[in-house]
Amino acid sequence: MSQAKNYLIHPQVLVVYLMLFGMSALFVAFSAAFMYNRVQAGLPPLALPNLFYFNTVILLLSSYTLVRAKRSYINDQTEKYKQSLLFTLLLSILFLVMQIFAWWQLIQAGIHLTYSTMASYMYVISFIHMLHLIGGIPFLAYFWFIAIKKMKEPVSVLVYFSDDTKARRLKLLTIYWHFLDILWIYLVVFFLINYLIK
Repeated sequence: MSQAKNYLIHPQVLVVYLMLFGMSALFVAFSAAFMYNRVQAGLPPLALPNLFYFNTVILLLSSYTLVRAKRSYINDQTEKYKQSLLFTLLLSILFLVMQIFAWWQLIQAGIHLTYSTMASYMYVISFIHMLHLIGGIPFLAYFWFIAIKKMKEPVSVLVYFSDDTKARRLKLLTIYWHFLDILWIYLVVFFLINYLIK
């Protein structure tokens, strides 16, 4: 029996869920502060750049490819597993690049960081989300690198797929990625509703 099975809740699982709880509290606080400032000062809403919506599709696709990687891991499908991890990594990097272009769209429209309180919140909230995505990319890259390095022969593939630790970490990474998806969709819907309710 592995040491991990002796835990009621594995420490890694606990750390990830505490982190997600902290992130949720942070963004709820930002949302409340945004609404408070808007109502108190009677500030006009801001329209989201179109790239924010495009980025939502990219992030959803990255979640899909990560789910595909997890399914491939369970089914011992080596090539699909490695390809899905690579696609997830590339889509995540694409999201980061397109998010920079989205901010550039705002700047081109004359909406810079100090344009208004609402603009400041939009920049800061989307930047913090981006930081959390950047924080997850090294783990994603590590999974892909290890898969490429170790999954070369039938024996090493068998050892890799039978590793409970890797399975748990992949599951936690998938949960984290889904959470980032949900969080981004929440932010886009939140800003959109604020724009529509003038």
